[in-house]
Amino acid sequence: MLWLGTLFSFLGMQMQVIARGYLAYDLTGKNSALGGVMLAFGLPQLFLGLWGGVLADRLPKRNLLVVCQVVIAVNSAWLATMIEIGVVEYWMLIVAGVVQGAGFAFIGPARQAFISDLVGKDAVGNAVVLQQLSMNSTRVIGPSIAGAMIAIPLIGIAGVYYVTTAGFVLATVTMLRLPRGEPRRANPPSPIADMVEGLRYVKSRPSILLLILTSFSVVMIGFPYQSFLPSISKDVYHVGAGGLGALSSVGAIGAVVATIGVATWAGHRRAWGAQPLLALAFGVAVIALGFASNLLMGLVLMVFVGGLASAFQSLNNSLTMSYTDPDFHGRVQSISMLSWSLFGLMALPIGILADHIGIQETLMLQGAVVLLLVLSLQVMGRTASVAADRKPRVTSAMESASAPGGGGGGGG
Repeated sequence: MLWLGTLFSFLGMQMQVIARGYLAYDLTGKNSALGGVMLAFGLPQLFLGLWGGVLADRLPKRNLLVVCQVVIAVNSAWLATMIEIGVVEYWMLIVAGVVQGAGFAFIGPARQAFISDLVGKDAVGNAVVLQQLSMNSTRVIGPSIAGAMIAIPLIGIAGVYYVTTAGFVLATVTMLRLPRGEPRRANPPSPIADMVEGLRYVKSRPSILLLILTSFSVVMIGFPYQSFLPSISKDVYHVGAGGLGALSSVGAIGAVVATIGVATWAGHRRAWGAQPLLALAFGVAVIALGFASNLLMGLVLMVFVGGLASAFQSLNNSLTMSYTDPDFHGRVQSISMLSWSLFGLMALPIGILADHIGIQETLMLQGAVVLLLVLSLQVMGRTASVAADRKPRVTSAMESASAPGGGGGGGG
C-alpha cells in the first residue's frame, strides 16, 4: 500500500516538474526563472527538513503522510485553476513551490522511516531500492504524458495540473489503508533534544556521515541539470515540449534499468566501494552532456546521466538506511534529504550562471565540481578512517560491517 501510494504521488510530481519548468520558462524566458522555482521548492525543505525527521520518529507515520498529501493536492488544484482561467503569473509558481516543498519536507522522512516498520531491518535496503524503482518508473511515463498533454491545445498545462491533482488524491486515499506506524519510543524527549540527538548520532557514525556528505555533493551540484532541460531543449536542441518529454523519458529509462541492477546487489559486500565510483561516473556523464550539440546526442547521453544518477541515489539511500539504527531512521533520512533542499538553493545561482556563460558550459562546470568534491571526500574519508584505526574505540555492528575487510570497505 505504501509503494502504491508513493507511485501515485511520484507520478504527479514528475508530471509537474515538466509542466512547472515549461511554464516558468514560457512566462519569463530565463534560466534564472527555472532556478527560482527550484529555490522556492528547496528553501522550506532546508528549514523544515530536520523537523520532518523529528516528527517521523515521534508521530504515527500514516497520519503525517495523509495530512501532507492533502495539503499538496489542494495546492495543485489551486494552481490548476489559476492556469485554467488564464491569470497565472510567475509568483504563483513560487508560492506553489514553497507549499509543495514544505509538504515533502515532512513526507520524505516519514515515508522512508515507514519502510523499516513494514519490512524489517533485513529487507530494508532492498525495499528502499524498490521504492526508488517506483519513482524512476514514473519518470519514464510522467514526462512523456506531461509533454504530450502540453502539446495538445485542449489540454495544455492546466490539464497536466488537474491530472496530477487526481494523482495526489489517489495517493492520499491509498495511504489511508496503511497501519498507523506508531513511533517506537513511548516517552521521547523534547523535539529539540530529538533533533540534537539525531545530529550527534550522524556525527558519531563516520560511515553514515560520509554517505550523507557525498550525497550532498552529487545532488546539490549535479542534479540541477534536471531543472534546465527546458532551456536545453529550446535553446540548444531547438525542439519543443515533445523533445523535452523525450529527454526526460530516456533519462528515466536509464534510471529504471540502473535501479533494477542496483536492487540485485544492494546488499553485496562491495556495494560500499561502488558508491563513489557511481558518483564519479555521473560527474563525467554531466560533462559529456554539456558537449552535446543536437537532440540525438543529448538523448543518448541522457540515458547514462539518468541511469548513473539513479544508481548512485538508490545505492546511497540503501546504504544509509541499512547502517542506521531503526530509532534514528526518520532523523537520519531528514538530514540526508537536506541535499534536495540544497539542490533547490543551488538551482538559482546555477541558472544565473547559465544565463551569463551558457547552459552547455554550465553543465560542464557542474560535472567537474562533482568530480572534485567526491574525490576530496574520499581522500578525507580514508584519512579519517586511518586516524580512527590508530586509536581504540567502540563501534556498532553496522560500522564494523562497513570497515575494511568487514562488509564493504572503508567507512568506519
